[in-house]
Amino acid sequence: MAIASTNSSPSNDQTAVRRKSAKRSTAHLKVVPETLALRERIKAECVRVAAQLDKSRPLTKDEMESLARKILEHLGLPEGYVGWTMVILASEFWRDQVAAVPPSRRLFLLPHCLKHAEGCPADYDEFGLDCKRCGACSIADFRTAAEQMGYKVLVAEGSPIVLKIIVSGYVDAIIGVACLNVLEKAIDKILLAGIPCMAVPLLSSDCRNTSVDEPWVHEMIQVRQPAAAQATRTYLHLLRGAAELFTPDVLESLAPRLRGGPRLSQVNGQGLGALDPIAATEAVAYDFLCKGGKYARPFITLAVYDALQGDRCTLADGADHVKNLPDYVKRTALSIEVFHKASLVHDDIEDDDAYRYGEPTLHQRYGIPTAINVGDYLIGMGYRLISHQAPQLGGDVAADILNCLADAHLRLSEGQGAELLWRDAQQKHLTPLDALKIYALKTAPAFEAALYCGARLAGDASNYQQPIKQFARNLGVAFQILNDLKDWQPDRQNKLLAGGDVLGRRPTLLWALALEALPDADRQRLIQDARSEQLPPPEKLTRIRHWYQKADVFEKAHRLVDKHQERAEAVADEIQPDSLRRLWYYLIDTVLSREGTVASDEPAPAVVPLAPVVSPAVSSP
Repeated sequence: MAIASTNSSPSNDQTAVRRKSAKRSTAHLKVVPETLALRERIKAECVRVAAQLDKSRPLTKDEMESLARKILEHLGLPEGYVGWTMVILASEFWRDQVAAVPPSRRLFLLPHCLKHAEGCPADYDEFGLDCKRCGACSIADFRTAAEQMGYKVLVAEGSPIVLKIIVSGYVDAIIGVACLNVLEKAIDKILLAGIPCMAVPLLSSDCRNTSVDEPWVHEMIQVRQPAAAQATRTYLHLLRGAAELFTPDVLESLAPRLRGGPRLSQVNGQGLGALDPIAATEAVAYDFLCKGGKYARPFITLAVYDALQGDRCTLADGADHVKNLPDYVKRTALSIEVFHKASLVHDDIEDDDAYRYGEPTLHQRYGIPTAINVGDYLIGMGYRLISHQAPQLGGDVAADILNCLADAHLRLSEGQGAELLWRDAQQKHLTPLDALKIYALKTAPAFEAALYCGARLAGDASNYQQPIKQFARNLGVAFQILNDLKDWQPDRQNKLLAGGDVLGRRPTLLWALALEALPDADRQRLIQDARSEQLPPPEKLTRIRHWYQKADVFEKAHRLVDKHQERAEAVADEIQPDSLRRLWYYLIDTVLSREGTVASDEPAPAVVPLAPVVSPAVSSP
């Protein structure tokens, strides 16, 4: 439901999707229609338009905005209602498919800002607001009605836990209430993935004592019908398939343990001493593989393979097709993530990070030597997963995939090495071009390997090699710049505080842009502040942010993200078949999500220790 611009009209031709998304401010497009009569008038037109749409694939953001603009133009209404109209249009697009999902398989997402701020007795837990059902606001009424039907209910803003719940298999559709800002930032990923979703926008974005069209919410909760007339293609089955690879049973069926012995979770807190010493490394490695993550890389490999093999895993019965994918395809996807996990173990040591997946990092738990060794074990495991598939893959395919993975491994090490050498050097000069070269080496190879392996598993990939390289480079660089920006916001999953790159003395594009733009005197003050051992972290970050704002680095970084995103989109525009193009657009929109990035006018980040968050399973009420 995010609001994006479009430079071309959407086409109903499902095989000719193109886009060029120029980014710009969307605040002026988030006006809520002032009266209920006006909102109902727009909704009626959205119902009419949605009924005529081909629902075989999700609408892109550009298509949705173009349709919303046409609706408003037809009604003679201003463009300020575009965002609100997009939400209603998307909801009507998905209505039949949400209605076909049993309430027990739906998640109802409510915002905490519906509560009355004064005197609210509810506390927050790891899921969000723990509503006390005091009757002082509409949250309890909505929640009671939904739970009586069997819904799972979450009172929180657009939390990352929502997508995790979906991928984990607990629910198949989402119904939500949120302001347009939250719908733009959080729900978008869910719609792009092809997950049935409906929402009613709040009538304001004040974040306190807000209101909503309550009859609309109750009607949305009650929506039911036997079956959807048409099913929309979805990446949900592939997302779940990628995550399932790292459940203990599936992991050990695809990559049986060589040493046997109990799982680490089965030794009842006795630690590694309860294991056979030879099996201990294997136990720690397998335990770490199952800890968590987004599983973006194995998803990419599975999805590229499927896109080039008939696009069957995105159909309504896609779960069966994912289950029946050849084991050599699953093991290759598994290997991509195993290499990634190995790099995380080593990165955490090199950066001395304290948390990973909401738990202490391996070197914090077992010491640096053991953690290094576990990382090395995972590298060996990654190569073994491919080499042992040579009889099924064929010698040429296995060799091509191994060469791709080895090349990615080397380039990743070069990028990481450049970062470490710069971090430990006395000379802190860094140009933006230097930073971008490091990013291209550190991040792009993993995307490239995931894309190429999927294509090579599907057949001859020679025609895809260059487009994959260009696409992955621009996607990877843009992703890393966004990470720079997101580093100025606390990360509850892995970091204790904001500004970790600055405090860890890592080379970033933001630093390079500041050095390039500041006059000599200010540049020296920036370097002195960064090097100072006397400044406490909060004051150091406040000072460095001041220099960054003076150099306008946040806005410049966003423009560079736009530039590399547009280049990635240009490559995707020309790729065939259409199923692969749609996947690449989906990757651009999800990998390059702007949610959580700092803007130049935001206040200085607070440096507050955060307790690690473990995402628990959601059970029925």
